[in-house]
Amino acid sequence: MPVSEGAPLWEPSDEVVGGAKITRYMRWLWDRGVLVESYDELWRWSVDSLDEFWDSIWAYFGVVGHRGSGPVRSGGPMPVDGLRWFPSATLNYAENALRRAYDPVLQDRTAVIFRSEPASDGADRTLTWAELAREVAQAQAGLRALGVGRGDRVVAYVPNIPEALILFLATVSLGAIWSSCSPDFGAPSVIDRFTQIEPSVLVAVDGYRYNGKAYDRTGVLREIQAALPTLRATVLISYLDADAGLDGASTYGELLTVGRRSVNDSLTGQPPELHFEPVPFDHPLWILYSSGTTGLPKPIVHGHGGIVLEHLKALSFHQDLGRDDVFFWYTTTGWMMWNYLIGGLLVGATVVLYDGAPIDLWELTAEAGVTYFGTGAPYLMASLKQGLQPGKDLDLSRLRGIGSTGSPLPPEGFAWVYAAVGRSGKADLLLGSLSGGTDVCTGFVGPCVLLPVQAGVIQCRGLGAKVEAYDPSGHPVIDEVGELVLTEPMPAMPVCFWNDPPVGESGAGARYRESYFVDYPGVWRHGDWIKILPDGGCVIYGRSDSTLNRGGVRMGTSDFYRVVEAFEEIADSLVIDTGQLGADGRLILYVTLSPSSSLDDALVGRLRSALRSALSPRHVPDEIHVVPGIPRTLSGKKLEVPVRKILQGVPLSKAANPDAMANPEVLAYFTPLDESPGGQGART
Repeated sequence: MPVSEGAPLWEPSDEVVGGAKITRYMRWLWDRGVLVESYDELWRWSVDSLDEFWDSIWAYFGVVGHRGSGPVRSGGPMPVDGLRWFPSATLNYAENALRRAYDPVLQDRTAVIFRSEPASDGADRTLTWAELAREVAQAQAGLRALGVGRGDRVVAYVPNIPEALILFLATVSLGAIWSSCSPDFGAPSVIDRFTQIEPSVLVAVDGYRYNGKAYDRTGVLREIQAALPTLRATVLISYLDADAGLDGASTYGELLTVGRRSVNDSLTGQPPELHFEPVPFDHPLWILYSSGTTGLPKPIVHGHGGIVLEHLKALSFHQDLGRDDVFFWYTTTGWMMWNYLIGGLLVGATVVLYDGAPIDLWELTAEAGVTYFGTGAPYLMASLKQGLQPGKDLDLSRLRGIGSTGSPLPPEGFAWVYAAVGRSGKADLLLGSLSGGTDVCTGFVGPCVLLPVQAGVIQCRGLGAKVEAYDPSGHPVIDEVGELVLTEPMPAMPVCFWNDPPVGESGAGARYRESYFVDYPGVWRHGDWIKILPDGGCVIYGRSDSTLNRGGVRMGTSDFYRVVEAFEEIADSLVIDTGQLGADGRLILYVTLSPSSSLDDALVGRLRSALRSALSPRHVPDEIHVVPGIPRTLSGKKLEVPVRKILQGVPLSKAANPDAMANPEVLAYFTPLDESPGGQGART
């Protein structure tokens, strides 16, 4: 049943508001003369007084490091203008993430829970804070023995397993730089990413399991090794086969053994003292990558300080997480949500790592006692279509937050969460939709426990994120759809793109500037459509470069998908407007059908009628085609722009990089009609 956008679904109780992490912060501000009484007042102060706000985050959380006596900001107004945050500060991400390991009260509490597919029984484990620090110390010493030091790049071809987290913390504790790809990436995708950053060490698994099937990756590893001439060492994690080996590689066990000797660790008592290399605030922490679907992936560099402050703020004040929480987000190491998930350590939460297909995630949430479960919007919608009732069938009594990201969650998805996951009398379940990106490794807009939840509406703009909606002339608008922009900087904005030489005296490279600052000089354009409501809520309508422009009526694709994918017969869909500047095009709808469904005249008629009624007559598709799958990136996002280019005549080889796709075999079904394979089931 359709649900109206903005329909009220949840109100925080006085008890929830009183106990919220953000409420404690507001009380702390009051004691220091910042008199804010509502979220809106707090947000406005945070973006109007940026220096004071970010300085308060450092002080409130007691960031481990040296703040220095310098200003919060120096240089220009934006990163492309030479902006530097906390120019006199030094710190280390790993030291802040592991601080509980050296607290006698907390060190024996659980820091990490690992679960995997049923076929991987025996691999599951838990780590206390002390155990985590001990293994990080051993890995750190082992990496140092391999010659890893400040500024070196350590790349990882690993799934979401404890070894990935341990090696990440060991790497960055040394001032070295981490970068990872999930082992479901093919060799060309990995090589496209890792060759750009010239790594010194590769750590990798021999294989992985997904949906009950084992995938050996040793052949792929040899290809990757051969393509990385700067490698000094390879460390193999025998994950699929305990006896696996690789020519020229040491094993993870050998790395720890070397480290254990170096730190003289008896495996008893207190964890060994780790050395944390103090680095400048903007020293590279990790390198993430853009999707690379239309060109070489952009290597996006984030700094230690920016991520520490942003994740402390976002996870504590927006996700409301703390040391009594168990935090799980379904992700792989190839998606920024892995980096966000492990940020839970910064606020003292237990993090749940899961490797495998998205099978029985609700059961895992119940079994592990998860308090905050995050996933992609498609998983929630799939649960809705399957008629799941996890709140009725499972013990989710500890669950108090659900996160959704990756694509807009329609109002029906919001309503399903409260009907099927929330239970009668469960007044503290907060559904938080989050929208941001790899570019900043966080959300620009997201949840807040102080605010009500409305169907299809993201609750607020994030603290310290001056998000605006710009009209075509570059003016901010309210209650209208516009370009999502940031008119003030954030510490989590990229420090740079790797190997992007500075242009002029600004300190910014050409790729960086062209990615965000060309359309509106001095303003970050993110590339999404957003509507900011009068009460501060936000609605995301999809990518602005894949707009549907029908007869002058511009609309994001999320509205379209909401209507089409509400049909039980439709498993997935993609809509493309082939129009170009000054010329109308055709509106083409591609659908993947649910099992036992067919695109008959009756279904076509119902689809056309629903789109005409819910959107407008202009948004009735000119063509509907059945395809075996919708093309998606390796992180699960629909490839709207590349398909649009293909339909406009751009050769497939230039429009999309198949190595950056999860299912490149389906691209053949999206060529112009006269070139497409048979059996599309086209209807007009």
